[in-house]
Amino acid sequence: MNSTKKIPIVSKKVLIPFILITSLFALWGFANAVTDPMVQAFKKVLELSNSEAAWVQMAFYGGYFCMALPAAMFMRKYSYKVGILIGLALYATGALLFYPAAQSESFLFFCLGLYILTFGLAFLETAANPYALAMGAKETATQRLNLAQAFNPVGLIAGLFVAQQFVLKNLKSDDITDFSALDEASKVLIKTSDLLVIRDPYVILGLVLIGVFILFVASKMPQSKDEGGMPKIGDTFRVLAKNKKYVLGVLAQISYVGAQIMCWTYIYQYAEGIGMDSVTAGYYQMAAFLIFTIGRAVGTYMLRFMSSGKLLMYFAVLAIIFVFGTIFIQGMFGLYSLVGVSFCMSLMFPTIYGIALGDLTEEQSKVGSAGLIMAIVGGALMPKLQGIIIDAGGNGVADTKILGVSEVNFSFILPLLCFVYIAWYGLRVFKRHEATDDVLHNVSQ
Repeated sequence: MNSTKKIPIVSKKVLIPFILITSLFALWGFANAVTDPMVQAFKKVLELSNSEAAWVQMAFYGGYFCMALPAAMFMRKYSYKVGILIGLALYATGALLFYPAAQSESFLFFCLGLYILTFGLAFLETAANPYALAMGAKETATQRLNLAQAFNPVGLIAGLFVAQQFVLKNLKSDDITDFSALDEASKVLIKTSDLLVIRDPYVILGLVLIGVFILFVASKMPQSKDEGGMPKIGDTFRVLAKNKKYVLGVLAQISYVGAQIMCWTYIYQYAEGIGMDSVTAGYYQMAAFLIFTIGRAVGTYMLRFMSSGKLLMYFAVLAIIFVFGTIFIQGMFGLYSLVGVSFCMSLMFPTIYGIALGDLTEEQSKVGSAGLIMAIVGGALMPKLQGIIIDAGGNGVADTKILGVSEVNFSFILPLLCFVYIAWYGLRVFKRHEATDDVLHNVSQ
């Protein structure tokens, strides 16, 4: 223990490369947060139903699913630096595609831009996590990764701030109660203006990413010792398929990401159901992100005293209670419950990640981590299903009642089911793998 304290978390020799790597955690947090409010923005500007607008999330998180495994395979063969450069190039390309998309006023073009953008994010997430671990002594690897991940919520808050202050506040369609009642000429004018508002943050982001790309090209990045190792991939897949803790962990990660994106995306529709405008709703999402950041710090501290599975179960049970409040409590207190869910979610992604990979070898973890990143597809599929439920009575959010509550309230049955599964997974891990708790504490974040 004392020897670990003497070893620096980040040595001076790799300080600049580490700062560059850390910036990536904020950059993909920014992309995640700035995209959530776009579902509501596109819905209004392009007169889409809730399920049609959910294609934004389908494109965004579907890109992760399609590119995570190829990115992992690439990273096993080539250097992390090359993988990061490819990720930044794809990220910038997707963001800059918003310029021609706004000119063409095509929703599918916007979705294509997001799809390519997340190809880049898949590369960055696959490379940055293990690279941060590799930038120094193994004894301080977990602390180093925690330090880098602390900047992810910074990106989330910055992304939401930009979406709220520079997009939602400037949408002309948001000021009109019945956009569909306008004449065609007025609609075209407002649509053109609003699509330019949506375009600008992404184009600026694309230009910033080109600058970050140049910084990485110019910087000498340390090489990981085991880069280039390429054992038989088929054997690794077979081992992973037989590992129940890993397979069930991937399903838990799918459930978690789906629940997170539903709770963060549809906070705007929930607010709309109680008569709140999108800008004001954005403040509640900002509160959710701040609570998420606090929850991550609290959860990380509690992992020092409690096994990962047990704490995951407790946080999931608390999330279930909050979601019940979201569904069955009307008005502002229901919205407060929805915001409260973010505290419970804060612990889940890194803890499930750590549990699932806890007893794998280094090479199995490289491939296994790709499966956990592919699990982000939950963020593509589940918001689409929730959008279909919200559209049950029409394009509004409270057109009909289900079990005595409005359709938007009832739609949160989907995150509820996700948290039930996560609670069960945490309980199962606690009961069956209690002997490995010490190992789990070391790998959980």
